[in-house]
Amino acid sequence: MLKQNRNWSADPVLSVEHLTMRFGGLVAVDDLSFDVGRGDITALIGPNGAGKTTVFNCVTGFYKPTEGRIALRRDGSVTPEALAELTRSGRQYAEGDKGSIFLLERMADFKITEVAGVARTFQNIRLFGGMTVLENLLVAQHNELMRASGYTIGGLLGLPGYRRAAEAAKETAVEWLRRVNLLDRADDPAADLPYGAQRRLEIARALCTNPVLLCLDEPAAGLNPRESAELNTLLKYIRDDHGVSVLLIEHDMGVVMEISDHIIVLDYGKKISDGTAPEVRSDPKVIAAYLGVDDEEVEDVERDLEVKPAPTRAEGDAR
Repeated sequence: MLKQNRNWSADPVLSVEHLTMRFGGLVAVDDLSFDVGRGDITALIGPNGAGKTTVFNCVTGFYKPTEGRIALRRDGSVTPEALAELTRSGRQYAEGDKGSIFLLERMADFKITEVAGVARTFQNIRLFGGMTVLENLLVAQHNELMRASGYTIGGLLGLPGYRRAAEAAKETAVEWLRRVNLLDRADDPAADLPYGAQRRLEIARALCTNPVLLCLDEPAAGLNPRESAELNTLLKYIRDDHGVSVLLIEHDMGVVMEISDHIIVLDYGKKISDGTAPEVRSDPKVIAAYLGVDDEEVEDVERDLEVKPAPTRAEGDAR
């Protein structure tokens, strides 16, 4: 069941503050601020060209924003004072008794995954097609295995610490393959999987990095209704059973409205709505944006949405 009317700003895992991204004279994202609640599924939606993927690229380190702060809190004990102190210090992150904070706009993309715990998938599937399904999940745990090897030849020598880490990595991979119904395809090349199964495998691979925040770029794209329903079930399981916060871009409104705790709507790089699914669904600005209506026509849309009084019994009989 969705957690309606929750204040996601009370315990955000991610805070995007005054994010701006310019490409020359083009402002792709314009002074955007929003929070992703801890343990929530948060959807970032909007018409094509609204700036959604640009926001994702800033959060995951593929772009360095022109302006703004992107703060990830690994736990809920981080105080505003600690965040302000880290911002002044010029450092990338701080870990300690008061909680762990990461300023993602200062970090390289691989550090955002390895250190901060942010994983993502892409609109265009990026699997290792020549590797088996199982190997795709093992390679996602490469950092942990390298640490266990001592960054030397510990793996080749089969040192006990490395053997334990390798067995744990395999157990993690098998568990996620079971969860996404791909265990029977573990030894098949990833490229041989049907499209929907490749989507699930990509999500499982991201989860093998043990993320705090999972960013999904159009995970339902190209899926049929049955596969979309399976995706909904998987995302709810990730949220409810593993406590992973999810930030997703999605054009399938059936998926968005069914599973999202919180929805942010962008249009031309600006936030035009921010709320629960019922609130966003009935927002005239959102409806106008999806219909391609000009700003000055929003009032007309709002007027059309006004609830008309129910007909009287006499009027009903007359009809």
